Amino acid sequence: MAPDEALIAVALGAYTLGALALLVYFFSRVTWLRDVGIPLAIIGCVAQFVQLAVRFELTGVWPLLNLYGSLSLFSAMSVAIYIGFAFRYRLWFAGGFVLTLAAIFLAYGVTWYEGTMPPVPSLQSYWAKIHVPIVVSSYAAFLVAFVFSCIYLLKYYAAPARPGTPIAAWLAALPTLPQLDMIVYRAVAIGLPLISIGIITGAMWAKEAWGAYWQWDPKETAALFSWIIYLAYMHLHTRHAWRGLRTNWVSVIGFVSIIFCYLGVNIWISGLHSYKV
Repeated sequence: MAPDEALIAVALGAYTLGALALLVYFFSRVTWLRDVGIPLAIIGCVAQFVQLAVRFELTGVWPLLNLYGSLSLFSAMSVAIYIGFAFRYRLWFAGGFVLTLAAIFLAYGVTWYEGTMPPVPSLQSYWAKIHVPIVVSSYAAFLVAFVFSCIYLLKYYAAPARPGTPIAAWLAALPTLPQLDMIVYRAVAIGLPLISIGIITGAMWAKEAWGAYWQWDPKETAALFSWIIYLAYMHLHTRHAWRGLRTNWVSVIGFVSIIFCYLGVNIWISGLHSYKV
């Protein structure tokens, strides 16, 4: 097994075991499970970043030019952003969900592994080293926002329906709804500037590669649609009547649009960004 493949295996194993530990911790609050899950999350994340560096060193090809490398960075950045939030705001209870999604996306990315091939001419640009990491990092921030929006909605709908029960007591141990809402807001506040810069750098790259800044390619259109959703989220969050339940639903819808933009368009719809035509 090549070194970069071994590191991917380490990351997948660490994420899977860490997800199991932290998912059980989410429901049980047994602290030793949290203490097991935290280092596993860190190990998996570090292994992924090292794998990308090793792959670049071994092949000399920028590792983010295909879906295999892109999804690897997506899962790594999702975990990295989550770890930063978890240390800052003591949010380890949500780690099982983030690690589960990271493991799923990484495992799916592995199915796209096709060895090392030279990039097509349009990808042989310095913009590849700027645009792709920025856009993928924005997707990762939106994944973290999505996880906490789901937890917000779980607490919002389940707590009033189960008053005086063990479930209500368990939900009460989670952060308050305003606290969860603020976590989502801060994650989106990371993702929105990144996707904005990503769209701009993508336009610069398109001008260099295809001769036009914008061609209403399906990928460009889907990215613009996602950007509008998250811009609407930030605007609506300034409105007291919308902040909370409604904006968290917007966050969920926004992440669905991101997955469509990221995977649906690239895989199923023919265009300049397609992996399958």
